[in-house]
This record gives sequence, C-alpha cells and structure tokens, in this order.
Amino acid sequence: MNIAVTQYRHVDEMRPWSDREHLLECVAVTPEAADVMTFTFKPNKPNLWFRYMPGQFVTLEIPVGPEPVMRTYTLSSSPSRPYTVAVTVKAQKDSIGTRWMFDNLKPGMALKAFGPLGDFSYAKYPGKKYLFISAGSGITPMVSMTRDMSDRAPDSDITFLNCARSPDDIIFRWELEAKAREMPHLTLGFIVEQVSRGQLWSGLKGRIDKAKIALLAPDFLERTVFCCGPAPFMATVREALEGAGFDMKQYHEEAFQPVKQELPEVVIYADGEQPTKVTFAMSGKDGLCAPGHTVLQAARAAGVRIGAACESGLCGTCKVMKLSGEVEMDHNGGILDDEIDEGYILACCSRPKGDIEIEA
Repeated sequence: MNIAVTQYRHVDEMRPWSDREHLLECVAVTPEAADVMTFTFKPNKPNLWFRYMPGQFVTLEIPVGPEPVMRTYTLSSSPSRPYTVAVTVKAQKDSIGTRWMFDNLKPGMALKAFGPLGDFSYAKYPGKKYLFISAGSGITPMVSMTRDMSDRAPDSDITFLNCARSPDDIIFRWELEAKAREMPHLTLGFIVEQVSRGQLWSGLKGRIDKAKIALLAPDFLERTVFCCGPAPFMATVREALEGAGFDMKQYHEEAFQPVKQELPEVVIYADGEQPTKVTFAMSGKDGLCAPGHTVLQAARAAGVRIGAACESGLCGTCKVMKLSGEVEMDHNGGILDDEIDEGYILACCSRPKGDIEIEA
C-alpha cells in the first residue's frame, strides 16, 4: 500500500494564493444543517497558502452543463488557518449551481475559482466593539471573522446575533457556543421564527426588530455593525438602527443579488450616435457596442462568452485584459488598482469610449 507523504514546509517557505484565476481541489464535504453544506478546498498545486481577509468571497465556475454558471460565495473559513479554504452554502428550491455542488462535488474534484475579493471585513472597518447580525447563510462572513478573531485576538468584544427559521436551522450553532466559552467577550443571541413540538428552546422567537436588538445588545449604539442576509432582513435591520439614532457610518452590509442575464436590446440610435467596435482578440470576432452599453453586453451580442456572476462590478469574475482603446469603468471594488494599471477591466461595468480590443 502506497501512502502519499506531504513535504513539510513553513508558511514563509510557500507562496500565497493570488487573486487571479485558480483551480481549487475539494478535500471535504460536511453537512451543517438542512440543505446546508460546507465544501473545503486546497490549492491544486503544492506549496501554496491562502491569503485573504475574513469576510471576503470567491466566485466558483460550476459545470452544470454545456455552459457553466458562475456563483459567488463568502469564505466561511479563517485566513488564520491558511492551508485550506471553505464555503458554506445553502441550496434553495431554484438553485442551479449550488444544487449541482450538493449532488456532484466530491473530494478529489476541482473547480475553477476567481478571487478572493470584497471589503466586507473587520480588517477594513476595525472597531473597538462589534455587533454581527445575520440571517440564514448570511452567517458565513460573521463566522469567518469570529474564527479569525478567536485565533488572533480571543479577547475581542463581539455580540453575535443570528436569525434562523428554527433551532435546527442555526448554522454553526455548536461551534459558536464552544467559542463563547473560550472567548470571554463573545456574546451570542439567537432568534428563531418557529419552534416545533419537542424542540428545547429558551431563546427569543419571532423576527428581528429594534427591541430584540436592544435586548440582546444593550450597547449596540457603541458598536461597529456588520450585517448580512436576505435583502428584506437587512432593510429591517437598517430601519431599526436608523430609528434608534445609530451612526450609520459604523454600519456595513453585504449581499449578492445576481443580475438576470438579458438578451441584447434592439437599439435605435439618436442623431449623431454611433456604435463602437469591439474586437475580441482570442475569439477572432468583432462586435458592436451600442452607446451606453457595456463590453459584456457587446460580447453576448457577438456570441463571445465572458464569465460573469454579480454583473455589478463587485465579484471580479468578468475581468479581462484591454489591449487597446479606452473605457469608462464604474466598479464596486471587484478590481484592484494595480490590475487597472496593467490594463484589466471589468466587462460588466465598462463602457467603450471608442473602438477597443480586448483579450476574450
């Protein structure tokens, strides 16, 4: 029997995983709750470690059929343990990519990944005390940050509020309760919508509101708040905090709302307006971009595939090299300044200012 032996190396003898395209090899699949799984990955090449901020996300290319789909997931793992990364995902009824992962992704398989990216991290917005508010799988960036602080600064002051449908739907409940015993200033507060007969529950029931926030975090006005969950949930939290006089400069939220792909519009040009030419160097095709349209829209109209997930300049999936010409790019943090200096653009939020050529 042959047993693989891994050569031991210190982190400073290894290279960090960069923020460009990678292959990640799945090493573990762990059930967490109903329709919730954690997928753990290692680099597909040796002697690499993962460098990222807790709370950042990656975009995975999922091979669901002839055309893969791009899905963005927050890393639930902690950069303080840099040899693997993990995403914890919930499959909804209409899930496509996530459901494929549940049914097909096994240890030893690899997925193409883009990232990590994102500013939703205490590393970007440090505070003296924190209030983490989440619902459903929105708990993942909060767990990443809590895990990181548990390793780096276990005396951090964190009030961790999570809302779930039932006690059985609280993701990472047992780990968090264990960390609360280890971290002297970690306070947990769980709110569930319903409790079935036979379930033991002594916590709060119902939906989150200003009164519940004040009860579970009496000093919330003094804390830096991070919030993640469904859009209506975050709107309720914002309204509650604003109504209580909270300084919203200390409020940070994250949500991914994928843009539905639409067919290119038929454009009627106004007087003097002309489409610009977009040359797709690798595909050997030329396309036209209507005034006000993006490079991504022009690519789709020309039958050129550029991977895209959020389509709002956030995830960085549609990053391509611009070989010539100028564009107007209005992004939301999905591309770094040095990448822009190198000539990269995000196709989803770049509009040509004239004829351009891109590497696609």
